[in-house]
Amino acid sequence: MTIEFQTVCEVGAIPEGEGRAFPLNGTLVAVFLRNGEYFAISDSCPHMGASLASGYLEGTDVICPWHAWKFCVKDGLWMDNPRSKVRTESYAVRVVGTEIQVEVPQPKTPPGTPAP
Repeated sequence: MTIEFQTVCEVGAIPEGEGRAFPLNGTLVAVFLRNGEYFAISDSCPHMGASLASGYLEGTDVICPWHAWKFCVKDGLWMDNPRSKVRTESYAVRVVGTEIQVEVPQPKTPPGTPAP
């Protein structure tokens, strides 16, 4: 299966150590810049839906601004309990020229709906 990418912004639009949220295919995706590298995860915290892009970045972990849940921006792992199945989606990121491009998430299928 081919991964589809979409440009979300230009290099320089996300300050070092911060995140920004972008809509992609019906999903808000948080893109972070840490040590010159870009990472992307779902913007919605699986706990209560807070925007992770507005959270505090500590190393490669983002701390949710509402209840301080911590997620790895590299793979979406819930760092408070890494053995748990709780996580947030992560997406591939690439830089093409001056464009930051993120893997386009698959649309969410409502429960009970047959897969295409």
